[in-house]
Order: sequence, then structure tokens, then C-alpha cells
Amino acid sequence: MVEKVPHYLMDIIEPDEDFSLADFKKMALKSIKDILKRGKTPFVVGGTGLYIWSIVDNLDIPKVKPDNKLRQRLEKKTLRELVEILKKEDKEAAAKIDLNNPRRVIRALEVVLSTGKPFFSQRTKSNQLFDVLQIGVSLPMEKLYERINKRVEIMIKQGLLEEIKNLTEKFKKHKNFWNLPSVSGIGYRQIGSYLRGEASLDEAIEQIKKDTRHYAKRQMTWFKRDKRVKWIKNKTEAEKLIKNFLLQ
Repeated sequence: MVEKVPHYLMDIIEPDEDFSLADFKKMALKSIKDILKRGKTPFVVGGTGLYIWSIVDNLDIPKVKPDNKLRQRLEKKTLRELVEILKKEDKEAAAKIDLNNPRRVIRALEVVLSTGKPFFSQRTKSNQLFDVLQIGVSLPMEKLYERINKRVEIMIKQGLLEEIKNLTEKFKKHKNFWNLPSVSGIGYRQIGSYLRGEASLDEAIEQIKKDTRHYAKRQMTWFKRDKRVKWIKNKTEAEKLIKNFLLQ
């Protein structure tokens, strides 16, 4: 429960557990169907387009199991080397995924190298499961960046550093903790640099802000390509769209 609104799929796995797009889709659909069964309206909220589209477009996700031996070989390479391999093996995937996220690059390589087929070509659409209204919040980039910077500062004040320190203590016996997919995301990755003595805390915080801004810009580009998204500027516009959608 967050601000009296039930939230789902939060704090559901440990950092060292595998969790794929297929896992997300399965768990999300279970929650959505449960909410609908109770006569409520579910909201799928987030910034990662592929996860949202897995529900909206009912994507058939390739059942490619993690290849630990291949992952170990890939994890020994630098991010730049991984990106170059991906560009060579699968140009489409290299153009679409977040190339600053080692976890996503390794997963794309894992799929294409294991199957010999392009990463995205293996994701096909089935019949839609739900009627969906897609809403995007449109902000001037300078205002968006300002909000991102403030959000990062709030995250630090609310204990992001302490949270990651506690995780490193909990998993101190895990030899490859910093290579885990769960700590490759924005925030964890940069604070990890500070904790390993590779950057000052101020440098790490600034890098979080910078990487988040870059990520937001890439995500906005991708969402703008989806013509089904209705872009709104304020709460009033959102309420009007939602009301009309629900009355159809």
C-alpha cells in the first residue's frame, strides 16, 4: 500500500534471484486479472516500455533460459566490448535496448547467441487481452530534468546509500554481487562506484542524475513512436481521458 493505493509486484524477489520479462508478464497478468475480478481498474505504471508492451500487446516472449556459462564469459568483458558484440550480432537490438545497462545487453546477447535469431524478432504479438488506454505525461525537457534531479536528491535523503550498504552487507559472501542484474540499474550502479572507492559520493550522485536524464530522453523517444499513447499536460486532461475511456 502506497499512499492508500494498493501496489503490486514490489519487493517480490531477492537481488540474487533471476527475474525475466516472461516472469514479469506472468505475475502482472495474475494481478491484473485479480483486480478486474474485484470490479476495480488496474493501472500499469512505469518507464520501461518493453515491460508495459508485454501486457498491452500480449507479447509472446521467447523461452530462453539463462545460460550461466555464457553469462560468466560475457560478464568478464567491459560494457563497451559487449555493446560492440551486440552491434555485430544484432543491430536492431543494439538500436532499441538501453546500452548503458549491462544486464540488458548481456540478456540480448544471451538470447541471440543461444538461438541464432535476432532478439526482437522472437517477440511476437498475440491477440490483445484487454482494452487499454495509454497515457503519457508530456513535460518540457528542462522541467523533466529538474524533476529528475530533485527526485535523485530525495532518494539519497530517504536512504538509498544506506539501502545499498545494507545489501552489500547481506550479500558480502556473494563473490559476484556487483555483477548481479539487480544492481546494474541506475542508482545502484553509481553508488556501487562510490562504495568501491572509484568515485566520491558527490560524483556518484551527479552520475545518477546524468544517467537518469539520458535514460528518460531515450524512453521518451521510444514512447513517442507509439501512436496509441495519449499525451497529457496535467491532471485534468488525464481525468477527462480516463472518464471517457471507462464510460465506453
